[in-house]
Amino acid sequence: MAFNGHKREDENIGEDESPTKQPRSDMEMPSGLRNDPDNEAASSAGRDTSDRRTSKATARLRSDSVKKTRPPFPWFGMDIGGTLVKLVYFEPKDITAEEEQEEVENLKSIRHYLTSNTAYGKTGVRDVHLELQDLTLCGRTGNLHFIRFPTHDLPAFLQMGRNKHFSSLHTTLCATGGGAYKFESDFRTMADLQLHKLDELDCLVRGVLYIDSVVSKGPSECYYFENPTDPDRCIQRPYTLENPYPLLLVNIGSGVSILAVYSETNYKRVTGTSLGGGTFLGLCCLLTGCSTFEEALEMASQGESTRVDKLVRDIYGGDYERFGLPGWAVASSFGHMMSKEKRESVSKEDLARATLVTITNNIGSITRMCALNENIERVVFVGNFLRVNTLSMKLLAYAMDYWSKGQLKALFLQHEGYFGAVGALLELLHPS
Repeated sequence: MAFNGHKREDENIGEDESPTKQPRSDMEMPSGLRNDPDNEAASSAGRDTSDRRTSKATARLRSDSVKKTRPPFPWFGMDIGGTLVKLVYFEPKDITAEEEQEEVENLKSIRHYLTSNTAYGKTGVRDVHLELQDLTLCGRTGNLHFIRFPTHDLPAFLQMGRNKHFSSLHTTLCATGGGAYKFESDFRTMADLQLHKLDELDCLVRGVLYIDSVVSKGPSECYYFENPTDPDRCIQRPYTLENPYPLLLVNIGSGVSILAVYSETNYKRVTGTSLGGGTFLGLCCLLTGCSTFEEALEMASQGESTRVDKLVRDIYGGDYERFGLPGWAVASSFGHMMSKEKRESVSKEDLARATLVTITNNIGSITRMCALNENIERVVFVGNFLRVNTLSMKLLAYAMDYWSKGQLKALFLQHEGYFGAVGALLELLHPS
């Protein structure tokens, strides 16, 4: 049994120090002060200064070491999914005059193209609201940009890379996701680039933990919905992921993977489902004629799923009290569509809403069972299915809270589907 996703009117988709005078050595000191016990303070100050010099020297050595080991610009991480390609790009903002003079035109061109645009072609988008500013990575300070485009437009991205002679700057690109394997030969033949392929779940966990640790300005990275079972009082609240383990990490992309995370290095894939964001969009395209995720969500926001789904009350005439099933719970997704009369009365918007509710309820049901089996009370949902998808987030929060009697908390993250790409970038800078 699941939630019916009944539409409400209030829903919207919508280090230098100052010079210090140093004490003279014993040979330079006036004889009255040599080996004088009263001079212990001066000796101590000398030792402190020496310690500071040593500390600075060590810091310089460490900085030089970082410079030698960090890769040359540009710094990218990619996650090539079944539906979307996610790209993160680090834009350095601390470039010295010497660096700028030595910088090749290709590098300048790429940086200018990526940071001066918010749209690329017809389908590429830079999510400006997600940009992380004044971030320090590998000893450099800059901004982290988040870019996405449909996977079917990957050839255009490769052609752009070829036109801007990207391979003259980099020969290897860190990438994760299934597309890193599927399109490896295309990167080599079309853009003269080698892919350093990374496990997507490793990158996902690494990216989630990193982003949550560095976000300090603006909205909290992690949040939840307070009072999810009360539509009139349901509001978004920030949540601090301190001591996050264990947690259940539910990645909703084209399909769904569910991970139990016990530490930064100890996690496992518990299960998953083929019914994910790709299923929602595919079915909506078939049922409604829409062509984009945004269009499908807009239609769903205008529809009423109870005209499509058969509820408990449609079978029992009310609640099924013996097992605590409320009458508004879904007994059969798309169950009303067996009737010719009901098929003729539903709208495309109703079908889109029912599809969204069906996919979301299925994910919520599987997630709850996994949480019970793993004895985990904190669930974090990520993935691009949740992008601009407040409907599904509230439905998941409602389901987790209601069916667990308040024991399970559904958490969400601002950077949604970009964590795999962030993990790939981190592997470029700090190889594991």
